[in-house]
Amino acid sequence: MTHSSAPRRLDVLALPRYGRAAPSSRYRFMQFLPLLGEQGIEVEISPLLGDWYMASLLAERRPDLARLGGAYLHRIELLLRRRRPDLIWIEKELLPWLPWCIERALLGGRVPVLLDLDDAQYHRYDQHGSSLVRRFLGDKIDRGMAAARLVTCGSPTIAERAALAAGPRAVNLPTAIDLARYPAEPVPRAGEPDEFVLGWIGTPGNTQYLAALDEPLRRFAAEARLRIVVIGGKPGILPGLPVEYRAWSESSEIAALQDIDAGIMPLPDRPWERGKCGLKLLQYMASWKPAIASPVGVNAVLVDEGVTGFLAEGNDAWLAALRRLRAEPALCRAMGVAGRNRVEAEYSLARMAPRLAGLIREAAGA
Repeated sequence: MTHSSAPRRLDVLALPRYGRAAPSSRYRFMQFLPLLGEQGIEVEISPLLGDWYMASLLAERRPDLARLGGAYLHRIELLLRRRRPDLIWIEKELLPWLPWCIERALLGGRVPVLLDLDDAQYHRYDQHGSSLVRRFLGDKIDRGMAAARLVTCGSPTIAERAALAAGPRAVNLPTAIDLARYPAEPVPRAGEPDEFVLGWIGTPGNTQYLAALDEPLRRFAAEARLRIVVIGGKPGILPGLPVEYRAWSESSEIAALQDIDAGIMPLPDRPWERGKCGLKLLQYMASWKPAIASPVGVNAVLVDEGVTGFLAEGNDAWLAALRRLRAEPALCRAMGVAGRNRVEAEYSLARMAPRLAGLIREAAGA
């Protein structure tokens, strides 16, 4: 008779780029920590750039250079002085804009590395306008992927690039949604019933993508009572249209998404955008809302055309999708339910956490 034993406890040093205020670090790292702890994986987390950095970006201020330098020194000291963990779990890279040879020396090759990429970070360097950046940093992320024990990728596009560097050690791991934070059933939208309310959630730097919808939104606003809720975006986009800007906060974002009829995610078809993970689409779907998105990268995977929303390419297609959702409230509701079911089945935190725990143990050689 055999007896199963509990898996040994693991000591993991997690090095995300940001604090909780940044979506990538919050969704790819921090939301998993309690569930990983329950599975015997103890994680010490040390962001490179705390919430002060995101506060500077949101306020459109240049981050303090002295504070940036201190953040880099703290990370270097942590790696030099801390006792060896079972695994080092890195978001994107250890030290942005410094060459790979420095990171390789700090890591030393003695502790296995799990590298997580939720953006096409390699394109920050290999498509940079400076020939010096391309020369000295162009292959940095690829070399980091090649040196990692395992690479988790937020989208199939990133996984394809990672496979070139890391081979079978590249794994597609979509971003997860903690459905415990979202309403368990559809919430009727507040406000005027004859309005049609579109929503967009994101960071100030990504608000630029909304400009591509200027023409279809103006045409739609000429024939319908439209309101556009922009959560976390930079004011000033879509001038002359009825845009309501709401500041983002972790405590209010879910409630804000209940005040829309449909969510939107326009993107240009460019290398950086093809690597995006579609987080906002998953948030719309978790909120029981249909989505309209450009058919770029993972968007074409997340949006089931005609079932959970619409994939729209070009002004006429966007206008047609808007018109149909407004004209058919029952379809709007049905798509919201289908999207929520899709998140529950494939992208929930409860489903993704055990998979991540298994990958961490695999990377640690446990």
